[in-house]
Amino acid sequence: MNPMNTFFIFTASVFFVTNLFAAEPDWTAYDSLLKAHVKHGQRDGVSLMAVDYVGIKNNPLYPKIIKQIENYDVSTLSNNNEKLSFYMNAYNILAIKMVLENWPVKSIKDVGSLFSSVWKKDVGKINHKIVTLSEIEHQILRKLGDPRIHMAIVCASVSCPDLRDEPYTAASLDQQLDEQSISFLNNSGKGLRIKSNVAEVSKIFDWFEEDFEVLGGVASFIRKYRTDIPAQMKIDADIDYNWNLNINR
Repeated sequence: MNPMNTFFIFTASVFFVTNLFAAEPDWTAYDSLLKAHVKHGQRDGVSLMAVDYVGIKNNPLYPKIIKQIENYDVSTLSNNNEKLSFYMNAYNILAIKMVLENWPVKSIKDVGSLFSSVWKKDVGKINHKIVTLSEIEHQILRKLGDPRIHMAIVCASVSCPDLRDEPYTAASLDQQLDEQSISFLNNSGKGLRIKSNVAEVSKIFDWFEEDFEVLGGVASFIRKYRTDIPAQMKIDADIDYNWNLNINR
């Protein structure tokens, strides 16, 4: 056989094997769960994608999805987009799980206490390892360097960004995260509102201000998605954060 042909066959084989084992989970069940139980609604005067927690709890797909992330081998995630989409989905699934395991609650924060934050409580397993919501957010997602995660991970609260009615996927991630950013910054109830010539924005932009430096800072990020905010307009991260559950009421 021609040595060059052998080289190409070997290269193609390596490519095939690498991609065969570098795949995201099949999120079909999670997609169905979201489409069945996440709908447009309103809570405390804020427009949102409302979550039907009771419906999720009673849906036979729910325990299968929990098992899916428990058993998934994260070493197969080969690039940032695969890691971002997987761990954002996992965070959102496990935030729902935290609520359901303590149902009924008015707020996910009620699960915690003065001495034990809900974010640092064991919430479930990923790849057979016990994790907390804090670990997923701060030790994994933030370190991947895309501040748009803050427009996508949902801590089961009114003032959080909306839970999409579809999973995040590596192939569609940039578009999905841009859509999340646009949606959040056009929601006057929790993302951005103009008041007395000041753009009041979510406290998310204060809490995670340093993460946005890779994109030029908070103001630059906001003006990318809200081109109607002039350069001279002051931006204050002072919209009160509503921790009530993101349910329709």
